[in-house]
This record gives sequence, C-alpha cells and structure tokens, in this order.
Amino acid sequence: MQLGRLGVWQFTEAMTAAEAAAFAGRVEGWGYGALWIPEAMGRDALTHAAWLLANTRKLVIATGIANIYARDARAALCAQNTLAEQSGGRFLLGLGVSHAPLVEGLRGHAYRPPVATMKAYLEAMKTAAPYSSVPPGETPPTVIAALGPKMLELAKTHSNGAHPYLVTPEHTAQARNILGAGPLLCVEQKILRESDPAKARAVARETIGFYLSLPNYRNNLMRLGFSAAELDEKSDRLTDALVAWGDVKAIRSRIDAHFAAGASHVCIQAIPPGGGQLPDEELLAALAPG
Repeated sequence: MQLGRLGVWQFTEAMTAAEAAAFAGRVEGWGYGALWIPEAMGRDALTHAAWLLANTRKLVIATGIANIYARDARAALCAQNTLAEQSGGRFLLGLGVSHAPLVEGLRGHAYRPPVATMKAYLEAMKTAAPYSSVPPGETPPTVIAALGPKMLELAKTHSNGAHPYLVTPEHTAQARNILGAGPLLCVEQKILRESDPAKARAVARETIGFYLSLPNYRNNLMRLGFSAAELDEKSDRLTDALVAWGDVKAIRSRIDAHFAAGASHVCIQAIPPGGGQLPDEELLAALAPG
C-alpha cells in the first residue's frame, strides 16, 4: 500500500455523493496519499469508502474511524477484503471503540471496557470463518484508534498500527515509543490558515468543543498535562496545541513536528477560516505534496 507521508482527514457529510467523489479526485490530484473519512452520525463509512474508491485511481481511502459497535467482526473482515480486492489494495481499515455517549445514547449498545473489547474484536476478525470470495492480492492492513498506553500496546501486538486523533506532537513521540519502529503511526492534525490569534482561537475552540466533552479525549489530554479546567475553558494553551494555525510556514512546522516525533503518516484536517465542515481547499492545495 502506497500510503505516503501526508494525507487528508475530512468529514464529507456536508457534500453530496458526487461532490465527495469530486473532492476525493482533487485530493488525489494534489498528490496526497490517503483520504481519511470518519463514521459518526451520517454515512456508513465502509459503503462510502467503496464509492470514493470507485471514483479514484491511486488514492488510499482510510476509515478514521469505523465504529466496531456498528458491525460485527466478521462483517468488518468481509467488507475489508471486499474493498481491498475491488480497489487493488487501496483500502485501509481504521477501527475504534468510539465513546460511551455515542455508543449507548446514539446506537443503544452497552459500552464495554475499551481495550478488552477491541482486543476481542480484532481476535474475532482473525479467527472468523474463511472468506470464500476472491481474496485481495495482499492481506489488507488494519489500524486502530489508540490514545492511551494500553490501546497503543494493543495496536502494536494485534494490528498494523495506530491512528490517534486530536493529539499533539508530544503524544506522537509517546505513541512511537510504545509502538516501536515498525507499526504505522497515522496521526490526525487540525490546521487553520488564520494569523490573527483571536480569530484563529475562536474558530479552533468551536471546532474542538464537541470532542472535549468525550471522556476518551479528555482522559488522554489530561495524561498529556492539561488540566480539567483548561479543557472546560478551552484555554489558549490547549487550543494552540490541538489546532495548528497561522500561515503555511507555521502549519508546515507543526506537521514536521509530528514527523520528527515519529509519525509515519500525518493526515491533515483543513478547517475553513470561518469554521464549518467543508475543507479549506486552498490550504490543502498550498500544502500539497505533489
């Protein structure tokens, strides 16, 4: 799989299917290695991945993250093999345990202990009944959403690596130390082309606000040294750590900091200057690797 060093992470829920396919084509044309798509309250991530793969030629489509409570382990395995075979090995399955409020409140499932549940799911994928269709040319890779030390250790032993979201370069260094040299470390980084501190932080706070209400993210940020008060207040220090804002040079510096800390791939989420779900395509074009 030619994942490349730089990818794009993007909600496509505000785009029509045709608009999302056209956007994926532009991401491919800019030279990014992968387009990461989430799974939350909109499209089914694996079905949408099939559409995006069918409308691109070289781009890797990755789920960031497919919720394990949305389908059983065999369904995930079958979908992974199907998408990998159909696309010539351009599908990267990212799996995560999501968050208790979304699993219990939105889906109506009981939220179980995260590490043990993910471990059982990954083991069930490996021991599922044989896949009886035409297999992909190579075993497709799997990464897991991993923030804390125990989940990162599981990413090392039971998958091909980790996809941390809402993290800092300091976390990237800690993650690489746990993973060791081999596994993938695919880090998400929010970016914003706005050099006015007040304007930049206002948009950044609006963007990260929802995440700061979720326990898994809160726990991880407090492990990194942020206080509960900083999370509740969305302090300048926290906001600046999570959203790289400024000119293209400043944003590149943050991306490079993740690589220096051990990231193998950084997927950037380009927030538009006024906020919202649509990407800042001018910024993506300016940062394009190809």
